[in-house]
Amino acid sequence: MKISARNVLKGIVKSVEIGAVNAEVVIEIAPGKEISSIITKTSCESLGIKVGKEAYAVIKASNVMIGTD
Repeated sequence: MKISARNVLKGIVKSVEIGAVNAEVVIEIAPGKEISSIITKTSCESLGIKVGKEAYAVIKASNVMIGTD
């Protein structure tokens, strides 16, 4: 697979919460470091995402917002 995104983080699926339409997937990319994503339930099923399976978080964004107090 080749993709244009530069930020690809490999990890292990830590949790999957399936809803009626969407699924929240949490990937542990390093010990104690997690990233989560909301994807469609259909995509989650077609990708075979399951806890303990290896997966990639692919990030492509032209804007990153940062805030402070």
